[in-house]
Amino acid sequence: MRSQSIAAALSLGSAALALYSQFPINTIRETSIRPLDDIRSNPGYLNSEQWNLDEYPPENATGHLIFDTVSSLLQHWPNTRYRNGHNIVPGVIPIGTLLYHATSDGSHTIPSGPQWTAMNPEHSIFFCHGNRSGWHLTLAATRPLKVLYFDGSGAVKIPEGTMDTQDLIAWGEPQPERFFDERDRINNLCTWGKEFGIHGFVRMEMSFEIMLCDFTTDVEVVSFVHLTIPWDEPSSSPSTSVDPDIWVRSFEFSHSGLWHNRHPGDSRIVLDLTGLISLYDTALAPSLISIRTGLERYDHRVLGISSGDISRVMGKLIKAITRPHPIGSGIDWKTLIHVIVDRYADRLELTQYLINSTSSDQQELLERAKLVQTQLRVMLTPYLLHSTAIPSAGPLSVYSSKWASPIFGLCARTHTSQITNLIPLMTYSERLLLKAVEDTTKEICRVTTKMWAVGVMNGLDTLFPAELNGEPDVTQIMNDWKEDVQKLMSWLDWSVWIKCRPACGPEEVCYLSSWPNNYPKGERPLPSKFKHPRIPVDDWDLPQPRCTRRLQPYGF
Repeated sequence: MRSQSIAAALSLGSAALALYSQFPINTIRETSIRPLDDIRSNPGYLNSEQWNLDEYPPENATGHLIFDTVSSLLQHWPNTRYRNGHNIVPGVIPIGTLLYHATSDGSHTIPSGPQWTAMNPEHSIFFCHGNRSGWHLTLAATRPLKVLYFDGSGAVKIPEGTMDTQDLIAWGEPQPERFFDERDRINNLCTWGKEFGIHGFVRMEMSFEIMLCDFTTDVEVVSFVHLTIPWDEPSSSPSTSVDPDIWVRSFEFSHSGLWHNRHPGDSRIVLDLTGLISLYDTALAPSLISIRTGLERYDHRVLGISSGDISRVMGKLIKAITRPHPIGSGIDWKTLIHVIVDRYADRLELTQYLINSTSSDQQELLERAKLVQTQLRVMLTPYLLHSTAIPSAGPLSVYSSKWASPIFGLCARTHTSQITNLIPLMTYSERLLLKAVEDTTKEICRVTTKMWAVGVMNGLDTLFPAELNGEPDVTQIMNDWKEDVQKLMSWLDWSVWIKCRPACGPEEVCYLSSWPNNYPKGERPLPSKFKHPRIPVDDWDLPQPRCTRRLQPYGF
């Protein structure tokens, strides 16, 4: 058994060396790495002043927003929920990836200039036009295609902010009145990108699309076929007598985007987070701080950014897409961020469920509080130092949690304490990501540690017995906990918690209102040439999940 383990270790080492030879680590500006502080033997460095359990994040903090938008990249669900993107990210489309294009004029001609391609044929086929037929082109990448990705619903053609980040490149500033000026937009983007060898630009409509700049470079034709496709002028209501195949086609267009609802999203596009540009970066775009103040998150946008900030953003972007490769620390930021989401998302959701008890029976409430305390302890178990000293009972001890500060500090720093040694190797974007991770884990750990400490001091934790002066006020504890966890989850605002409750049946799919299906009727009208079934809804600004039929009659 031991020889097998040694052989496996040698095999893993060989694989690591092979990977190193393909992607050598950049050692420019590398400095000697100091040993990691031995937290286990010297927890004193986690002082209570640095880790104050009563210190809230600054009002205009954006680290958690950077964390959430990065964790949501290339995922349909969160980018449908918050349509206005704030990230521009370089990436590549790997060799062999298929792209699809329909000729909307019914011609059998490969485009000679920039055009739109889809990642799924259900998307492109929707744009096949003709007398119940249409030409459909399938391409394959013959070399890695260099792309820029705009997050949010960047292909949603409305003036409320979905295209602001593209406008910075296309027009030099956000111009919301040009929201349907797609031909000039793609031409300008491709003209700008040609200097930097960019093949196309990635956006999300109801599914992901590539604005491909050249159909003859680094792609080859897989097929160019004449398909039988039902087409008629769709009505505004699924109850109207229309060829049912038209509604099937319209629904599957939307449905194909839902395949990439959650992590890992559309993995056919490989992003390079070491070149991330975030408009939530307050050092990069400080003019947006006052513009966002007091707004709901769904109203955040880039309109109003100063010319100085635009120059700084474009400078950072050009630097990111022209730098030599490889560069950076080698940290897998995407995985790190999702490790944190995976660690806390389900547990916080369960904790919230347990706290939301409506019982007025004190004994039942006490048992519920003990269950909550157990969940809090589960989250903090890797950080519960054996040296922790519970203060003796006193008039103020229940309200003081300073004794738990070392636990808070260890919890907050564990995921990043070692990688801070790599700061000299990090790109600007990586340092931004590091700060986002630190800010997010700090607040999660602050709140959970404080809640746990309150439970300990009120005798709810069997592993940490505490002296009590009288019986705990369980009702007050549960009310305080409810407020704490609600504030934390609202602050984090992770879309993983947005789901259909109860879960949808086998003939249904969980759905968020999206463009153009649910565009508000009578407001911000679509150009008359754009034809699509529309069922306006009341939750357009902040879509709420609902089950909708995936079989006729549809209800999206």
